[in-house]
Amino acid sequence: MIIATNVTKKFGKLAALDNVSVNCNKGQCISLTGPNGSGKTTLIKCLLGMVVPDSGFITFNQQNILHHWKYRSQIGYMPQTGKYPDNMTIAQVLDMMKDIRRNDKTELDEELIDTFDLQNIQSKKMRTLSGGTRQKVSAALAFLFNPEVLILDEPTAGLDPLSTELLKDKIRKEKQKGKLILITSHILSDLDDLVTEVIYMQEGRLRFHKSIGELKEDTGQTQLSRAIAQVMKSN
Repeated sequence: MIIATNVTKKFGKLAALDNVSVNCNKGQCISLTGPNGSGKTTLIKCLLGMVVPDSGFITFNQQNILHHWKYRSQIGYMPQTGKYPDNMTIAQVLDMMKDIRRNDKTELDEELIDTFDLQNIQSKKMRTLSGGTRQKVSAALAFLFNPEVLILDEPTAGLDPLSTELLKDKIRKEKQKGKLILITSHILSDLDDLVTEVIYMQEGRLRFHKSIGELKEDTGQTQLSRAIAQVMKSN
């Protein structure tokens, strides 16, 4: 579904991505992980078309994204920190995004709006919201347009335990529908029962891309967080 082939990106002398190749398929929930500065964010921005690689290429459903920008309509993106106009209400932000992204063929998925009970606070302005509530708005927007691919950057950061479990339940449902879900998170304990594959990056390079079962077998650990900690320690 999404294939990155020999992707390299430099910022000055810094190689943020160094010849990275990955293959991400439908029905997978993939953890993109690695130390700070490993290139995760740059890779995500390349997948979203926000950064153009210096060399290599990325395809979405076998089409080079450099020449087929409409693929973006099939991606739901939840940023680590959502930035919205301070003076707009939750309802206005949702309506604005519907006006921008919706077309006649789009069937809206408003489940998280209901799950997080955003209707009852829809008149609140964005500047008044707590970090956790902003995360709920970001999550609702990521799923709203029923995309084929979900890219979630630190999705549970700032959420209370109940909201975290509700979001995880939603991710499970979408994975069962055959969607591709790519998650970056430092809170790996939240991903144990979600992740099917792990992409591990370090210093701009792909160190491995393997199934969660293979990772646990290789490290002798039963928890994702412990397995990744062992990998980081050995490196």
